[in-house]
Amino acid sequence: MKHVSSMPAFQHNRDDSSSDGSANAAPSIARTDSTMDFSDQSSELSSDDGLSPKVAPHVGYKKVLVTGGAGFVGSNVAEYLLKRGDDVVIVDEINDYYDVKIKHASLAHLRKICPDEKRLTIYKGDICDEEFMLDVFERERPEWVCHMAARAGVRPSIQDPFVYIHSNIRGTTHLMELSNRFSVKNFVFASSSSVYGGSTSTYFSEEENVDHPVSPYAASKKACELLAYTYHHLYKLNITGLRFFTVYGPRGRPDMAPFKFIDRVSRGLELQQFGDGSSSRDYTYIDDIVDGVVRCIDRPHAYEIFNLGKGDGTSLKEFIEIVQRHVGKTAMIKVMPDQPGDVPYTCADVTKASALLGYRAKVPFSEGIRRTVQWYKGAYEDKTLQVEPETQANGLGRAPSTVNLSQLRIGSTVAAS
Repeated sequence: MKHVSSMPAFQHNRDDSSSDGSANAAPSIARTDSTMDFSDQSSELSSDDGLSPKVAPHVGYKKVLVTGGAGFVGSNVAEYLLKRGDDVVIVDEINDYYDVKIKHASLAHLRKICPDEKRLTIYKGDICDEEFMLDVFERERPEWVCHMAARAGVRPSIQDPFVYIHSNIRGTTHLMELSNRFSVKNFVFASSSSVYGGSTSTYFSEEENVDHPVSPYAASKKACELLAYTYHHLYKLNITGLRFFTVYGPRGRPDMAPFKFIDRVSRGLELQQFGDGSSSRDYTYIDDIVDGVVRCIDRPHAYEIFNLGKGDGTSLKEFIEIVQRHVGKTAMIKVMPDQPGDVPYTCADVTKASALLGYRAKVPFSEGIRRTVQWYKGAYEDKTLQVEPETQANGLGRAPSTVNLSQLRIGSTVAAS
């Protein structure tokens, strides 16, 4: 059995007046036909305004399984849950898509916040490992699942699509199987705004047709959304998918543009701008994303997809200007051709999340960059962490990077473990 720290002993959930006791009744055997229900839930019926009914938030104690808990979004969600009094079970394979030192630092940060190993349990392993994950569910009996584990990155997915099928599609399916088997009350998972492909809409709405993804990464996320509905329809598993719009902030991924730009401008290194600078992204600060994720964990919708974004875009040219202002240095910019798989524009329509979750992004982009620069100076300029973004994600970040994809042989294999 793979694990981090000591092997956790079997724990029963705490008494909770709002619990139906399903944790103690969760079986350890495979699902049988008797658990299947091919009828739709009445709660799926839309209200007069075209939206599903609001779901009252669950209050009180939860034990939440957070996959990808060593990652950027997962570790921040875990921190929020621990601070409010929930117990957290983290599963993360700690792969080397980007420097594992960052992931270990995030886990150490969580352990510092919560030294109690009964409240924070950490397992190292692959969510596709059936024996390993079955053991985790049988030991921990989580009733709430926050599935943030995924292989990320648009450009790397073009180089090696197979690892995305393994980690994203197979991994998510495996977790939904276990969640149904162990009577999980709510399953929340990370999708992506990449599913919108080259949409020309001013605001990307959940009602749009997203049948034309432009990268294997986006296709894998779309596939997860389809499978999620299937598991809800067949087994009445409550599932919510979240389309994140470019998340950034302290402890952020080093392959993403906000970290890269701050780092390269700070170090006085050349910054490659792909395209003419008119491309625009809806950059969303990590605290706003965490707020949206937790609101979804607390509200067991039957099946919903939500956009989580800021609701307005920032052009690449404006982005670089904001970074220069907060770093206090001038960027050395080299203009490069547009890259395959990139989309020219993203902007979230958050009307649905606002109506059903009460979600609203609060941190403006300039303020978010200011906070991220402040964190960077503390964590990197004082050598607490030493990471060069150009070495991350096999050199292929989802955001504009220092690598020209056209110079690499399409179809070659990149390291992915």
